[in-house]
Amino acid sequence: MSDAREARLGEAAIAAAACRKCAIGYERRNNVYGEGDPFARLMVVGEGPGETEDELARPFVGRAGRLLDRMLLAIGLPRNDVYICNTVKCRPTLPGPNGPRNRAPDAQEMENCRPFLEEQIAIVAPEVILALGSPAAKWFLGNDFAITRMRGRWYIGPRDTPLMVTFHPAYILRQTGGQIDGVKRLVWDDLKAVRTKLDEAPACVVETVEIRQGTLFE
Repeated sequence: MSDAREARLGEAAIAAAACRKCAIGYERRNNVYGEGDPFARLMVVGEGPGETEDELARPFVGRAGRLLDRMLLAIGLPRNDVYICNTVKCRPTLPGPNGPRNRAPDAQEMENCRPFLEEQIAIVAPEVILALGSPAAKWFLGNDFAITRMRGRWYIGPRDTPLMVTFHPAYILRQTGGQIDGVKRLVWDDLKAVRTKLDEAPACVVETVEIRQGTLFE
């Protein structure tokens, strides 16, 4: 059964790599489809690949990805136990003085990539989805979603899956001064809610996990 699910994800990744609906499909180095446990209880969805992800063909492996790994470990979830992907599979860029720089995917790019993420969710069938950042939240909940006011609540995602929205790790890393402690507290509250939701799942026996805030942003 595991092999069958992995095979389905592999076939879907090949189809995504062949897609050229958007200009970024011709500009990117690699298609960054997603990775992780095909039976993951938690799916993490970001906005799009960055420079390091585009180079290595893996999601969340740059500086923000390292922070995400620590965030997940803080609630007892090693990266390998989670499925991680993005709303778009190609790196969106803008011209910069030192070469292309990252940008958020636009609405049409996310719509063009929608079938790939929908298929990932259907194959993995996670118990909980964690959306990181405003673009990912809007993919699930519409363009009126305002992350500052509306994060930290439970929503109903695809397949009636509980959906939590929190700030993107890259946003956390951009904070300075007195702002950073407040953002950390909000994200920590959201992560604890995800852990609690997973622990409440009636269909499986869940080992009690100690969660430690001190590990989150070190």
